Amino acid sequence: MDFDAPDIRILEAIQDGARMTLAELAERVGLSASSCQRRLQRLEQDGVIERYSAILNESRLGYQSSVFVKITLDSQTEAALGAFEAAAADCPGVVDCFLLAGEADYLMRVVVRDMRDFERIHQRHLSRLPHVQRIQSNVALRPVVHRSVPIPGTAREPR
Repeated sequence: MDFDAPDIRILEAIQDGARMTLAELAERVGLSASSCQRRLQRLEQDGVIERYSAILNESRLGYQSSVFVKITLDSQTEAALGAFEAAAADCPGVVDCFLLAGEADYLMRVVVRDMRDFERIHQRHLSRLPHVQRIQSNVALRPVVHRSVPIPGTAREPR
């Protein structure tokens, strides 16, 4: 999609703080409220804006670590992938799960209160997921970069 300057300003603003009122958003991006609302609705209808959510402070909720878990399955058939993905969606602590191309089949990010919490999740859930052949875990020491998605046509767009 091609985005003009007002679209880019709207997308940057709502990624920074989607809770502002329409009037505040319109003022911030330099548009009338009605023009801003039309553009916002178009971006929603086109699927550019998928949903709105809040970013919660994990440590304030008691999650002191993120563990990145690489999982290799014993089979890459459609049935095996489907069974794994359905079970992974119900696994406690899993906040992200990606199908990979490469050495491992999946990469998960699991938030945990401490290493005992991760051990429990590993024993009771991760190791029991269907078709799991190998699990490799890495504990994150701290986040280094966490940012919003780059918008095409801006300086942060990958080139």
